[in-house]
Amino acid sequence: MTFTSIDSMSKTNLMLDLISQRQRALGSNVANVDTPGYVRRDIDFSQYLGSMNSPLETKLSTKLGPSGVIEDRRKQDVDIAEELTEMQKNSILYTMATRRMSNIITEMKTVINVGK
Repeated sequence: MTFTSIDSMSKTNLMLDLISQRQRALGSNVANVDTPGYVRRDIDFSQYLGSMNSPLETKLSTKLGPSGVIEDRRKQDVDIAEELTEMQKNSILYTMATRRMSNIITEMKTVINVGK
């Protein structure tokens, strides 16, 4: 199996989508910190970050279904400090993913310019 920039771009694009879904879920948790009965929401995709043995899209769609947001019923109360910490971690993942996408685009531009 050959690994191309297009494959890498689609996987990075998927990661950016998941990161944005997670940011919305974490933002919802912060907004509802004082809402009685609110169930905490999150997306756990850390297990997919290093997986290159099978298509990421297939694993994610099988695991997460149409929506990546999961409800964490084990934890009833939303801890604002924990949510803000998770938002910061998510921000770091976003920065890494956007840098990766930028590198892929730069590689593709180089190939196009060299091929002329």
